[in-house]
Parts: sequence; structure tokens; C-alpha cells
Amino acid sequence: MSADRENHDMTQAESDIALLLADAADEVEIGIAPVQAVLRGGRRRRSRRWAVAAATAVAVLAGSAGATLAVTGLPGEHRTQVAAHPASPEARHVYDPQWTTLSRGTYQGREWSVSVQVWGAPRDETEADRQFDAMDALGMKPADVRVPADLIGKISYFATRGWEGEHGQQVMFNTVRTPETYAGTDLEAIATRFSSDPASSGRLVIGIVAKTAQEVTCHWKDGRTGVAHPLVGFSAHDDGNAIRAVDGFPTANWFVCVAPQGTVYQSAEVTK
Repeated sequence: MSADRENHDMTQAESDIALLLADAADEVEIGIAPVQAVLRGGRRRRSRRWAVAAATAVAVLAGSAGATLAVTGLPGEHRTQVAAHPASPEARHVYDPQWTTLSRGTYQGREWSVSVQVWGAPRDETEADRQFDAMDALGMKPADVRVPADLIGKISYFATRGWEGEHGQQVMFNTVRTPETYAGTDLEAIATRFSSDPASSGRLVIGIVAKTAQEVTCHWKDGRTGVAHPLVGFSAHDDGNAIRAVDGFPTANWFVCVAPQGTVYQSAEVTK
């Protein structure tokens, strides 16, 4: 009886450990670049990670072939590896971008809008070819990309303006391995128009600011100003001025300012 009970206890312990390993594998998220994500958060989380490492050591190894969760340090157990499948191109938004509307309004009785599209990084030539074709179908031309293979390992983003009845026009765009991080009063902006009508030139301002920015003030040439604050969602009271988070763009927020009739853009600054 003693030997049978001991064997039963060992079997139960092995089962419990297997369940723990499965749970640990489920909790590991494999994204576009998990290794970079771990490195970015490494310094802030190091003290907590060392505390966890006292019981188990966890390493995330990422690449085009997939990822492996390695767990060691369990008493009486051999090293165990649990294979994790890489995220699909669809899950990474390689062929269909994440799309965020920044602002909208009306001009000459027709609706205008500003949006940002963020495309995930292709991992090989096959993904790059399909992404290049998908971008071309939407009329988007990535920056400094001569052949589809130039897209491999890079995300692409496009800020576009649209006007009812007209094809969308890309205004700010780039293709990079990692989006630039904005901090403090960092700001980048460009003035454009609502539509192909030259009379609206300089009245629509699109830009990028730090995640911490709570207010952007746009200065118009006639001395007036427009102020953009962080917004979520849309309402009937919106004046077109807004700061918004963009899906797939974790290093900064985007903003829009709209100049009143009769004036145009002069400058912009983070004021809070």
C-alpha cells in the first residue's frame, strides 16, 4: 500500500507540473518582435523578473521559424521545451493594416477625414510581395522601398487624408524597423488641405507627439489658435482638433488641428 500510494503521489505531481508548464506556455505572447519588446521593458522589470527567476527561468527566443519557451529549474525535473507557433501574417496585420481615424468633419458640404494605417512587418519575401501588392491596391507607396523585399522586417505607416468622392492621399508616411519614440515636447507636423481644392491648403494640420502630451496648440497666421486634447471616440461636438492613440503605433500619439476659414497654419507646439 505504501509503495502504491507513493507511485500515485509521484504521478499526480508529474501531472500537476505538466499543467503548470502548459499554463506558462499559454501566457507567453509571441508578437511581431517579442525579443525587442522584452529588451524595451527589461530595465523597468528586471527586479521583478529576478524574483520570478528564483523559482523558474524563462527565456523567449523569437525568429521566423517560430518561438520556444524554455523552462528550467524545477526540482527533480529535466528541461522541458514547449513549442509555440508564430503569429500568422493576418494576426500581425501584414496584409490588412490596423486603421485608426484621427479626425473628421465637412468641407464644402462633403466629409473629410484623416486616418493612420499601420502595416505589420513581413518576415520573408512571400509576405513582402503580398504586402506590397495590398499597399498598391490602396494607392499607398511606402518610403524608400524599391522592391518588395525592402519591406522585410519593417513596419510601414501612412497618415492619409480623404474627401468624400476622392481617392485618399498619403500625407505623412515611413517604413522603419522601429517607430521613433517621442518624449516631452517633441513634435512633428505637416500642413495640408481638406481636398484637391487649393482654397483649403494649409488648413489641415497632421502631426505626431509624445504619449504624455495633453495639449497641442496650433497657431494660425491671423493670430488665432486651435487647441487639440486627447480624445477617445467621436461626438457631434467635435471641432476636428484631437490627439489620439493609433493602433499598432506604440511609441507616440497623433494629432490633428483644423484652421478656421480665412487663415492657415503657422506653427504648432506641445503646451501641456
